[in-house]
Parts: sequence; structure tokens; C-alpha cells
Amino acid sequence: MRVQDFARSIVTSPDLETKLKRPPEAPDWSLREEDLDLSDLPRSPTRAPSMQIVGPRKARTPSLEGWADPAQRRKILHALTNHELQAAELFAWALLAFPEAPEEFRHGLWEILQDEQRHTRMYRARLQAHGGQFGDYPVSGHFWHKIGGIVSPAHFVCAMSLTFENANLDHTVESSQAALDGGDPGSAVVIDQIRRDEMVHVSFGWRWLRHFKRPEQSMWEAYRESLVVPLHAGRATGKSFDPAPRRELGMDEAFIEELRQAHDLTGAGGHRLDKPGGKPVR
Repeated sequence: MRVQDFARSIVTSPDLETKLKRPPEAPDWSLREEDLDLSDLPRSPTRAPSMQIVGPRKARTPSLEGWADPAQRRKILHALTNHELQAAELFAWALLAFPEAPEEFRHGLWEILQDEQRHTRMYRARLQAHGGQFGDYPVSGHFWHKIGGIVSPAHFVCAMSLTFENANLDHTVESSQAALDGGDPGSAVVIDQIRRDEMVHVSFGWRWLRHFKRPEQSMWEAYRESLVVPLHAGRATGKSFDPAPRRELGMDEAFIEELRQAHDLTGAGGHRLDKPGGKPVR
């Protein structure tokens, strides 16, 4: 099966099982003339009625403190499942959006797409273990709502890898501890596994931003230039900010310090991205 056809099926199929279908072991990377015509590039995913994206007020999720309450725990796991599903859809979208990007870059997108599918399955399994099903609650489209200005691979890695997934280096620590404190060690194990993958994903973005930036630019300058409104650097951190994993994956100290300052200026990660946040929802 061709990579382009597989990627399009993930974005445009309303069926969850199609979106989570494992890719072919020997994918066909060939491109056709129609693959280079981006006039029909999807700007939102096709989803079944039970998974339709709604506005944020209709898709509120509990704070992490709600993990001890079984009803709230299901809503948290439901939101996390949707978070990973959006990521899978968007990495598939990137394969469609950038057919002429470097071959190695596209292979990286392909590998991360598979990780995001697996993460979705992992969170869905935890949701099911607690008596829920994906589609039980309304879902937001936080990630999808931010692709309007993404017109280059550099834009994409700055949004997905170096903002959303970068923030997840903090969010996953917070979520794992909340799951443990709430009596759900099984979910904590899953979250920790996903965090290890996020390290690889952020490293992918860091490597390719270095490749795409102009020689005279610092990494921070390139990152800020490629962020599209309404994204900003403060959204690349969580409620807490830990520089250690950023150092481990190779970020330079100047970039980490800028992230720290952005974190402090935005109220210690007052945004929660697509992560559960705010008051408990009953």
C-alpha cells in the first residue's frame, strides 16, 4: 500500500479502527502527480458522530485531581485518548501536506505516526479497563485548530514536536503522578511509556529544525519565527517545567533558558493544551 493512500485513509476515514490500523510492513513510498496537488488537502479530520470535534466548552475534562473518582478518571482517559488520536491524524496529515520534503524527514513522520496510533490504542485500553469507550464524551480539536498557518515542515515540527510534544514532557510527569495518587498504577505505567516516546519525538523536531533553519539563526530564533499564531513558546511547557529531559535530548542551554522564561511569563503553564485542566467536571 502506498504511504500517501494510507495517510489519507487515517485523516479522511470516519472509522476509528481504520485510523488505528497498523501500516503495511513494506510501504510504497512512490508519489503520483495528484499527490503534489494540495488543493484538496484536508483541513480537519473526518470522524464518526460519536467522535466529532466540538468546541472546548462542550468538551471540558476534569483536573488531574479527579483521577481518584472513577467517573472523572474515565473522562481524563477519554481526553488523553483523543489527544493521541489527533496526533496520529496530524502526522498522517503532514505526510500529505509535505510530499516533497526530504525523504528522511518523511520516514520520521511515518515512524512517529505509528507511535501515535499505538499511544491511542494504549489509552483506549486503559479507558476500557475502567468501563468506558471512546466516544462516550465530547472531544475537542485543540491540535487541529492550530494548523491554519502551518505551510512548511519547519512550521509543523515547531508546532507538534517542539510545542505540543515538548509540553508533554512535563504533562506526562504530572499525569503519571496523579494516576498513582488516584489509585491507578496501570495508567501510570502507560503514561510513563508514552513519555519515553515523546522524548524521541521532541528530539526529531529539534534535529529537523536545525536542518531547516537559516545558518545565521539561533535555534530559538528559528523556533519563534516558525510558530504560527495562536501558538506561543509558553505552550511548550506544562504546569511545571523540568529542564532535565530537554538537556538529555540535546537542547542547548540558551533554548532551555528561553523556555523557562516563557513558562514563567505564562503563569507556570496556565494553559493545558488538550490535557485535562480546570475544575472537576461531574
